[in-house]
Amino acid sequence: MARKAIYPGTFDPITNGHINIIERGATLFDIVVVAVADSAGKNPLFDSNERVELAKAALASVANVEVVSFSGLLVHLAEQHGANIVIRGVRSIADFEYEAQMVGMNRLMMPTLETVFLTPHSEWADLSSTLVRDIARHNGDIKPFVPNNVERAILKKLK
Repeated sequence: MARKAIYPGTFDPITNGHINIIERGATLFDIVVVAVADSAGKNPLFDSNERVELAKAALASVANVEVVSFSGLLVHLAEQHGANIVIRGVRSIADFEYEAQMVGMNRLMMPTLETVFLTPHSEWADLSSTLVRDIARHNGDIKPFVPNNVERAILKKLK
């Protein structure tokens, strides 16, 4: 049986930090499903379909990664995809505290669902999608933080 993991997030936009976690997860598991959350309540810069397409293009070279969109509960998505592992990236203690709460709730709903925490490489430890959007909105250089296709899409969107 394939070891299938899900890496959920809003990915608005997908950053080099996300890609670092995904690529490393892809070496640990047979299949990594990158699950792009609808997250309409967060008022994203890109709609769900745009975020899926940006992620697919950015991850095209990673053979064992699938990109899907989802709304609803992560446990339902895990059941639908036959996954029993969730990958979460944690940058700080605050991230860990929030994620630990989510792990507990997911475990109550699906006891077989395990969560693996990965920390990004140090160069991406302070990177977030929110910061990338803010830098771009203020005409800063986002090239070091996102793949080329994402940089072009952000600049086009903000024109």
